[in-house]
Amino acid sequence: MRRSPSSPFRTACWGTPPWKIDFRPPAKPLPSSVDFAVIGGGFTGLAAAAWLRQLSPHAAVAVFEAGKIGAGSSGHTGGLALAESAAGDLPGLGDVLAGFRRRLRTLRVDCDLHLPGVYELSHAHCRASSSICWKDGGDLRVSKHVPGGSIDPGKLVSGLSRAAHRLGAHIFENSPLQGIAFDRPLRLLVNGAEISAGAALVATNSMSLDLSSLERRADPKFTLAVATEPLSKAQLSALGLASRRPFYTADLPYLWGRLRENNSLVLGSGLVHLENWSDLHRIDIRKGEAAQRLAHLVARIRGFHPALRRVKFTHRWGGPILMSKDWKPIFERHAHSDDVLVLGAYTGHGVALSTYLGCWSAEVLLKKKRLPSW
Repeated sequence: MRRSPSSPFRTACWGTPPWKIDFRPPAKPLPSSVDFAVIGGGFTGLAAAAWLRQLSPHAAVAVFEAGKIGAGSSGHTGGLALAESAAGDLPGLGDVLAGFRRRLRTLRVDCDLHLPGVYELSHAHCRASSSICWKDGGDLRVSKHVPGGSIDPGKLVSGLSRAAHRLGAHIFENSPLQGIAFDRPLRLLVNGAEISAGAALVATNSMSLDLSSLERRADPKFTLAVATEPLSKAQLSALGLASRRPFYTADLPYLWGRLRENNSLVLGSGLVHLENWSDLHRIDIRKGEAAQRLAHLVARIRGFHPALRRVKFTHRWGGPILMSKDWKPIFERHAHSDDVLVLGAYTGHGVALSTYLGCWSAEVLLKKKRLPSW
């Protein structure tokens, strides 16, 4: 049985994002067997579980989450929904944003999805008529307008969980996958109990790279974000954000941002480098490199524009991100079994793409669709 090193699952020192996850699955005994096991209770795993039951109402589907649902990347993301992948369009990918919206509608998930488009900012090749003009080691202005928008990550985790639960999937929190035997059926060791499964999806992204066999295929990082107090209409106008479009930079130093419903501005930047994925459990944003990068981000934001010089920051947090070597999402069969799919490494494009591909993975498990060719 392939085992995972025992690391305590804790995210308390990652800070607190402004999103709220308001769904807790009811506690119940672990099953002895399932048709489909989903490992990971983030956007990908929850979408896959809900879609499996949507398409196959009689299948036994269980989600096994090592901590609480949304405890990893999904609950700590900034909620910027982008089109395509980090590597651009890919063969057979399709329209990610349209597919994302359709699946949310089918599953009856409300996550405050807004798709007004996204500003691409640059220090060069900027539009003379740019609404945004900030100082960031030079002028930072709008260079392009691309498809995209934003969501509330807490509402997306909660909504996908409710959909999966409503459709009959079982969600088990605090149930880490400790090992897997690639037999037929598969044998999973979950919280000390052995569970047989006909097929499985490993959707743990940055966590448990040993079990997903992605140790040498992708690099786990830790990225940082802050949220301000609500801004006034005058401040938004002065900052060039009256359109409420999210934004990201096309060059370095990297930055992304978006407004929340209450006009709080969320901005993120910076990567903390890790030697091993298990180091994620030991990161404390109050200390070391993470604290230094957060302080630099705050100082940088205050220097963008006079409207931000005295702004108060209400939230500071960070979360994991998994970056593939070629920037393409990894969506394939496990190296040790055709009955196990591995999906993750969205390289910063995970908000819409994870849900979209999570549903696609359900169709692959049900033999209704093929894996992509990229």
